[in-house]
Amino acid sequence: MRKFFLLLFLANTLFIHAQNNTSYWQQHVDYTMKIDMDVNNYQYTGTQKLIYTNNSPDVLNHVYYHLYFNAFQPGSEMDARLQSIVDPDYRMVNNIGTKENPRYQSRIALLKPDEIGYLKVISLKQNGIALKYSTEGTILEVELDTAIKPGETTTFEMTFEGQVPVHIRRAGRNNEDGVALSMAQWYPKMAEYDFEGWHDHPYIAREFQGVWGNFDVAITIDKKYTIGGTGVLQNPQEIGHGYEDKSIKLNLPKGKNLTWHFKAKMVHDFTWAADPNYAHDILKTASGTELHFLYKNTDTYKKAWKEVQPLTEKALDYFVESIGAYPWEQYSVIQGGDGGMEYAMCTLVAGGKTLNEIAGTVFHELAHTWFQQILATNESKNSWMDEGFTTYISTLASDKILKGGSDIPNAKGYRGYFYAVNNGFEEPLTTHSDRFNTNAAFGIGSYTKGSIFVSQLNYIIGYDNVKETLKKYYNDFKFTHPTPNDFKRVAEKVSGIHLDWYLNEWTETTHTIDYAVAKVEGKSITLARVGKMPMPIDVTVTYADGSTENFYIPLRMMRVNKPTKATILKDWTWAHPTYTFEAEKEITKVEIDSSGLMADVDRSNNILIKE
Repeated sequence: MRKFFLLLFLANTLFIHAQNNTSYWQQHVDYTMKIDMDVNNYQYTGTQKLIYTNNSPDVLNHVYYHLYFNAFQPGSEMDARLQSIVDPDYRMVNNIGTKENPRYQSRIALLKPDEIGYLKVISLKQNGIALKYSTEGTILEVELDTAIKPGETTTFEMTFEGQVPVHIRRAGRNNEDGVALSMAQWYPKMAEYDFEGWHDHPYIAREFQGVWGNFDVAITIDKKYTIGGTGVLQNPQEIGHGYEDKSIKLNLPKGKNLTWHFKAKMVHDFTWAADPNYAHDILKTASGTELHFLYKNTDTYKKAWKEVQPLTEKALDYFVESIGAYPWEQYSVIQGGDGGMEYAMCTLVAGGKTLNEIAGTVFHELAHTWFQQILATNESKNSWMDEGFTTYISTLASDKILKGGSDIPNAKGYRGYFYAVNNGFEEPLTTHSDRFNTNAAFGIGSYTKGSIFVSQLNYIIGYDNVKETLKKYYNDFKFTHPTPNDFKRVAEKVSGIHLDWYLNEWTETTHTIDYAVAKVEGKSITLARVGKMPMPIDVTVTYADGSTENFYIPLRMMRVNKPTKATILKDWTWAHPTYTFEAEKEITKVEIDSSGLMADVDRSNNILIKE
């Protein structure tokens, strides 16, 4: 616990300092929830006490809650989107056509009343006074009895009912692996309010944002079910199921149910999963973090889920070393959901018949802890910051730990981006995640182009500067919801290089990079910027005597050069489409960017060989 509270103190110190600067503030929530889960009909009842602190400079007359489970109903916005998008998520549809000519049918549209998901608010009070509210799809709109002034705290008390939907996306019951309950986004969740206003977007199928706070959650469920998820179990000797101290006698209550009591500090979500046939293993790492693994206790899954455990510790150590300390006592890897999805202090991972099936996913979801659960950028508006940065660092970890290679950035993952560009469906990364025209554009943009943002930064400011930038970014902005500009400013401060042009071009436009060796005449070399996006240029020249020389052509807008051993030439300005320089000896070959880290969309013109 000491490690967590030290980090929490540092985070709060930053927060308090930030609050003295009117340019930054963030809201705070404290949840106390009790729920009763009926495993026979998948329905539950709950109470919620929410203490909400308004740290904004604004008076709040309304608040908004997310009711995510309401998306899993025929006619919902998520259902409508599945029926209109050209490439729906295959997990959420049935193909009623052929493989060659697919025709998709929304699985949500087929749900029966006892299969849908729902969250129904039965009562809601503010400081003991009943409030007016209305449910609009996946959003609860609440008119306050008393406005919440800047710096004030108010208490909301709620009763609610829910039904767990048939598993279609992320959350639900009885997924393909047979896991009974994947309980993500299962409670009425206060929407985020920040300097941009309310983020009360409907749930269409993308990922989530939440308000930092503390959770105290009691879950009553059939005693045969094992639970794993967010938080630290407060009553292990009354629960057992592998959580208990085996040197102390269990004190199990009588009756058919158990009440599991969890607490989690400084998180923005609370997720859990439950199944009557979970195996539960605990790995106490050398660093002090407990890793919990909960998976179906069958011969189909045991081997791989055992094998992934020591590798998860290695990944944890890698991310701690590469980004920063893990602040909580435990992290749980839980079989459930569909694919993989990160949550506070845990992940849901489907499958596991072989190690290869889950190892990379576990690495990726664990890496999300730093970028989405601790830094917690707004994934609806800037999904590339979470998915891209996570893809970048988890790929390095996988290359080193799983494949026995190095963790030096490379361009192996650029192909998806080139495919999107060449086929004309790329969209700016600043597009709201729900409103990309296609799932392909969202996926390639958020994961691939977002990852290239960091990989390519190695080319622009240097490998060591990128490593230092990631660590400083984490230390400066943990627990604060940073924006793209925050990351850019950290990189600028670390490297001294001006990067506003890079953030703008790569994320706010679909301009592409294309540089060419235009001509070589004698010792004179002329390069051309064919694409719209400018870059600094690395050039390798091979001479007739077999020797080579590396040149670096700075982009004037950068103002400062990256660390390099190459011969530094005069600046190339953005407005000039060509650039000529003189070599000292007879030339046989000129190559632009031999590292391949620059995402040049046409590398066929990057090399010129003299006959």
